[in-house]
Amino acid sequence: MKKIFNLSVLLIIVCSCVSKKKITRFQYDEIDQLLVSNSYKTVFKPDDLLQITISAQDIKSVAPFNLPFVTFSATADAAVGQPIQQSYLVDSKGEIDFPILGRLKLGGLTREKAIEMIKEKLDPDYVKKPTINIRIINYKITVSGDVRLPGTYTIPNERITIAEAIGLAGDFNISAQRNNVKVIREENSQKKVYNINFLSNKTFTSPVYYLQQNDLIYVEPNNAKAQSAAFNQNTGLFVSIGSIIISLIAVLTR
Repeated sequence: MKKIFNLSVLLIIVCSCVSKKKITRFQYDEIDQLLVSNSYKTVFKPDDLLQITISAQDIKSVAPFNLPFVTFSATADAAVGQPIQQSYLVDSKGEIDFPILGRLKLGGLTREKAIEMIKEKLDPDYVKKPTINIRIINYKITVSGDVRLPGTYTIPNERITIAEAIGLAGDFNISAQRNNVKVIREENSQKKVYNINFLSNKTFTSPVYYLQQNDLIYVEPNNAKAQSAAFNQNTGLFVSIGSIIISLIAVLTR
């Protein structure tokens, strides 16, 4: 009896160790500080909704470039509600239609490069020494799969890491595969899949550690949960088949 008890305790300890190794993050590999980058640059893409604000000492000169967006009433022929600043959708060609300047190709540019380009077009012909601010107002990422709060999240400051995204989604479920997290990103009009191992410190040097707008993070469930889900989905079918077999046996054995 004592041997059986000791064996049971040993099995519990071994199982506990295995479980911990499968869920503890950042336990393998050293962090290569030379590969860690804290710099992040936003790159504008099609379907980005941009808010562009032009300011300068001469307020009148910037007015045509900061057009307000208003809703008009069909009956009263007047604006309804408070005006809001106009936004610009980056089209499939990476372009926006900007007041006076016309078509501007911002797709593929960083924020810094886009601001520099617009400044060159404005100064000095339209606005002297303009200050330009560009922000993406529909910047979002999606976390799906085996997390507690899957969904699409808007990121106001346009900067988020994959670790922060998992935290935003309520963290992994206990059944999640932490060593095979996928990040699906659109690059050059094609979908590219990156695999992240959250058990390794190499997560911090991954090219997708800093996420980009519209990135999709997918967390796979472990095999046990996948098999359980498949069994639960087919439970009704199994019960029906079992009932038919029992009925046939009952008829044949009469």
